[in-house]
Amino acid sequence: MLIYIARMKHFICIAAISSLALPAAAQTKLNFRLKHELDSLYEVDQRYRAMLFDPRINRNPDSLATALGVPKSELNAAIMRQMQRTDLINLARVEVILQRYGYPGKSLVGEPTNQAAWSVIQHAPRVISHYLPLMQRAAEKGELPFTRYATMLDRQLRTEGKEQLYGTQAVNFNNQPPFIWPIQNPTQVNQRRKQAGFSTTVEENAVLLGVTYQLLTLEEVAKMNKQ
Repeated sequence: MLIYIARMKHFICIAAISSLALPAAAQTKLNFRLKHELDSLYEVDQRYRAMLFDPRINRNPDSLATALGVPKSELNAAIMRQMQRTDLINLARVEVILQRYGYPGKSLVGEPTNQAAWSVIQHAPRVISHYLPLMQRAAEKGELPFTRYATMLDRQLRTEGKEQLYGTQAVNFNNQPPFIWPIQNPTQVNQRRKQAGFSTTVEENAVLLGVTYQLLTLEEVAKMNKQ
């Protein structure tokens, strides 16, 4: 299964604008306490994924094993356990935040912190369908990059065994080479990607994911899964 690893730089947001300096429509009132909490949640969300997939970090497994206090032979399993544990903790907190504030978008916590709650939900497939409408509203209002909503929508469609819309999801079956999950109306996918704000075509995105792009149908994928 494809796991997306986002590497986001945190910006220092300065909000020292008086009501006389800008018109009311241009003023921003960030919740810095919430921003700090979401930044921390995102850091934890990415920590163990980076250990698994970021070559800058996992190129020294001996040091990682020592840091986690496990034998080298058990390193990956230990990282997975820690990742699953922190995912559950993060999800519980983010759900409280979503219930209290709605989606914490850029007008509330700034950028790129507005993507932190999305990342936690994206890593919790069992709740994606519940929060997808919330993500959609946030994206349509500009509170969340629309590409994030599009990626989450594709993941949910794939989970439901349906064709994805934007070609963001790659999978593999039974140790076969990974492939881009079937796409609805594939001849129009690059137009949809452009409208959603993606900077790459589906073919270019496949290269970035290390996947050879090919058009597949759901029927063909079903046969692959049985092999």
